Formats: sequence, structure tokens, C-alpha cells
Amino acid sequence: MGAFESKNYRNFFKEIGKTDEEIAAKIKEAVDTFFYDENERIYHEDKDMGYLVDTGNIDARTEGMSYGMMMCVQLDMKEEFDRIWKWTKKYMYMEEGENEGYFAWSCQLDGTKNAYGPAPDGEEFFAMALFFASHRWGDSEGIMNYSKEAKEILKACIHKGENGREGCPMWNHDNKQILFVPGSPFTDPSYHLPHFYELFALWAYEEDRDFFKEAAKASREYLKTACHKETGLSPEYGNFDGTPMDKELSWGYFGDFFSDAYRTAANIGLDAVWFGDDKELLSIPLRMMKFFGTDLEAVRCTYKVDGTPVDRPVLHPVGLVSTIAQSALTVPYSDEKGSDYEIAKRWVNWFWNQPLRKGVRRYYDNCLYMFALLALSGNYRIY
Repeated sequence: MGAFESKNYRNFFKEIGKTDEEIAAKIKEAVDTFFYDENERIYHEDKDMGYLVDTGNIDARTEGMSYGMMMCVQLDMKEEFDRIWKWTKKYMYMEEGENEGYFAWSCQLDGTKNAYGPAPDGEEFFAMALFFASHRWGDSEGIMNYSKEAKEILKACIHKGENGREGCPMWNHDNKQILFVPGSPFTDPSYHLPHFYELFALWAYEEDRDFFKEAAKASREYLKTACHKETGLSPEYGNFDGTPMDKELSWGYFGDFFSDAYRTAANIGLDAVWFGDDKELLSIPLRMMKFFGTDLEAVRCTYKVDGTPVDRPVLHPVGLVSTIAQSALTVPYSDEKGSDYEIAKRWVNWFWNQPLRKGVRRYYDNCLYMFALLALSGNYRIY
């Protein structure tokens, strides 16, 4: 039974022997570094607003902004949440054109848009974080009417292109799969968040709820095909039938297990905590843990989804360790020696001993680190 019904959130850190005091101190240290440390923070304030910086590209992205909002609502940081949301609505929201109702995926730090296209993972996280904010803190006026803002985002995501509204939806209406970008003929496995869609099916506008219930089912079925039957690895971009997208695009090849794909296992881990009732889906991360084995050096390499090594350096090793550790939430507790649970514990211990990343590439790694920290401590919750 998942936490949606039981209201009980698994604390894997306590299972490996960490005390409440140790866990609280680790979370506080990470939050202080991520949000406030002068040298290492990702979050910055701008008048009455705030933004998160992709330190490798020196821009603000809907990925990071929506992640920041989700972290803040989980940590009960309302001031920072509202600041990030104000910046997002002022600079990223598009009020006209084919992408009206969506958010520009990348902006310069002064708010100038680098592009006028959206990235659907941002819209998903914006909507979910706003619903949680509504339920945790209550709705206010204007853009702080969190629940209305969330519903409007989701309405755009599935109804763009209808009734004279310009543009394309973010979901394919035939197979109910989320798209890499609106109108694209392929998907991104790490964008599939069935645990979010279960809640959208309860809280979106009433006429949109059946769609999201179907999307939750479709995404769980898709992930079973997109994650390799032996290794558990998924590609960054995938065809609708679950195969890696083998076509090379103008901006590169994305059919391997690389940066975007790390999030897939973490998402399955959170689905296990919140809903936890699809055994076939929840078996995937353990296959990945067994594939990587007992040597952390394995996370330094890039792979084809079948496990064939690729001569390409891993850009985000801390993020990869974090997401695999979060996926350990799919493995049930066991006190048997030599059990699968011991494999899962090994990854959680590795993560516990892994500090936040420092330096230029720290943004993506540390976002994934923060989510793993919340999930493994029982603090990534439904509100």
C-alpha cells in the first residue's frame, strides 16, 4: 500500500541506522548549501523574486525553477516558493503565439528569453508543486491562487490546438504519452510521472481528470517497455513503442542511457512510495542496481540501454548515484542475508556518504541529490 492511502512515508535512512538527529542535520546542511551558501548555492534572489541557475550554462530553466518550487513546498519554504513562482510567471510565461499558456524553457538571468519553446517536464512539476502549495498553504489572489494556476497549466497541456487555441498539446491524445516537446513524434522516458498523473486525475479541472487517469496507466505501461528487460536502463529519448530513438537529431544523439535518463529510476522510486502497486514496474530499478554491481566506478561510464559501454564521459555522476539510491525505495525491507534488500541498502549508504557536488556542473547533480535526500528520508510527500 502506498502513502497515498496509508499516509506512511518510508524512511530508508532510518533503516540503515541513521538517527532522526543525523537525518535532520544532513537535510539542513544540504538546504543551507543549495539555497544560501554564497559560493555553492543554486538559488538566488532578485528583488521580491528568486531564480535557480543552471551553473553549467548560466541560465534559468523551467526544469530547475519547477524543481526549486517542489523542493520549497516539501520543505515548507513558502517565501522562496513564492519568489521563484513570481520570477517564473514574469519572465518565462508566454502570453501569445503558438506556445501561449506554456513557459519558455530557458531564460537569461535578467529574464530575457533564450527560446520561445517549452519543455514539458517543467509544466508537470510546476502544476504538481502548485497543487501541493494550495493544499499546504492555501490559495490567495492573482498568481498566488495556486490551484487555479495549476489547473490552467494542465488545461493548456492537453487542450492546446482545440477550439481555435493556437499550438499543440504536450500529450499525445492517441497513446496518452507525454511528448518531448509539444507536437513531437517521440517522448522522453524521464518525463513520465504516473504518480503525478494520479493526483492530476483528482485535482485538475473535472473535464480533464479522466485523461490523466488514462495517462497514469499509459505511462506505467510505457516505462515497462522503455526500461531494458535485463539492465533496467532507459534512453534519454524514446519512441512511443518503448524502443530508444535511434534517429540522430540536429542537436545530437539521445538514444543512450545518459543524463536525462537518470531520472527514470528515481521517478519509479517515488511512485513506489506514493502508490506502490505495480510490481512489474517496481522491479525495474533492482535490475539497474544489479547491472551496476558493487563498484561505484561503474557510474563513470555511459551505456547503451543493453549495457554496452559507450566512449563518452558521464557528466553527472552524483546525479546518477542519487537517482539510483532513490530508486531503492522500490525494494521491500528484508532481514535475510544476501537479499535484494542488501543491494538496495548499499546504494543508500553510498548516497548517504556522497556530498553535494561542487563546481561548474553542480546544478543538475544537486537538484537530483536534493530530491533523493527528501525521498529517502520520508520527506517527499503528497500534500
